[in-house]
Amino acid sequence: MGQIRLHGQVLWIRYYRNGRRYEENTHTTRENDARRLLRLREGDIERGVPITPRIGRLTFDEAAEDLLSDYKVNKKRSFEHVEHRVKVHLTSVFSGRRMAAVSTADVRRYIEHRQQSGAANATVNRELAALKRMFVLAIQSAKLLYRPYIPMLQENNARTGFFEREQFESVRDHLPSSLRPLVTFAYYTGWRIMSEVLPLKWAQVDRRAGTARLESGTTKNGEGREFDFSGLSPLKDVIDEQWRLHEELARSRQLLCPWVFHRNGKPILDFRHAWESACKAAGCPGRIPHDLRRTAVRNLVRAGVSERVAMKLTGHKTRSVFDRYDIVAPEDLREAGRKLNVAHG
Repeated sequence: MGQIRLHGQVLWIRYYRNGRRYEENTHTTRENDARRLLRLREGDIERGVPITPRIGRLTFDEAAEDLLSDYKVNKKRSFEHVEHRVKVHLTSVFSGRRMAAVSTADVRRYIEHRQQSGAANATVNRELAALKRMFVLAIQSAKLLYRPYIPMLQENNARTGFFEREQFESVRDHLPSSLRPLVTFAYYTGWRIMSEVLPLKWAQVDRRAGTARLESGTTKNGEGREFDFSGLSPLKDVIDEQWRLHEELARSRQLLCPWVFHRNGKPILDFRHAWESACKAAGCPGRIPHDLRRTAVRNLVRAGVSERVAMKLTGHKTRSVFDRYDIVAPEDLREAGRKLNVAHG
């Protein structure tokens, strides 16, 4: 028969398996929580779940390694982001702690700490999701028997930035020449700059057919997609010019550059400073490259492209995300008013 007793300032539980007594610190002063854990342990014994002295000794650092290993094995595209969240933020607070000793109160203190440092709720939620995944993996591998409740925060920080055409053209004109084709492509296609446009190679472009393709497994939602630019002159001109530069590099330097967008034959890894300077010079400070994606969605809908086709072109898998990007500008509202005036005139 299991027992609950107070030891020091916290409650401990006692239970038996095959005649052997086990005692465990519940890390709580709440009797209901301790009783819940005791029932869980006794249920595990009844189901034959192995209970050994090693269970509950898993450290945060070991759990973090298991999490990153899981991301590597499954070749998840978000590996680098998760690694950053774990090593920069979670580790600074939980390193050296036993996972079994991490309580909901500890998680709430972490949330408060991150909010005080200026982190947005969405950012904190991504970090909490990583922590929650560590507990799940630990339980799956029988290194832990339970996990604490991890509260998630309400997110209300969706960006709403987009470019009117003259704003986009002004920003583009203030960028270095090597970046102008890149942002033009993103402006029309709505593809993600960092993960879809920058890595784009000539092997993915059919210049004769006028199409650019992203293969399955290379996009955020895992699905391949194709953009037909054969009837879009500005985009066709960009591709033709980039091919001309490709041929020139091959002729003058015997360099076969595989990337469509590059800096003198080398991949573009980062352009944040150039982007920020161009936006400031164009009178659009604070805009981010992802605003081009939102702008493309709005422009497609404005042009009369069906939402189903527009979602396919830009790679939006869920309607909720697409709706958030289909931003209504003041001019759209004014146009609606003019139409009503004509209708009721």
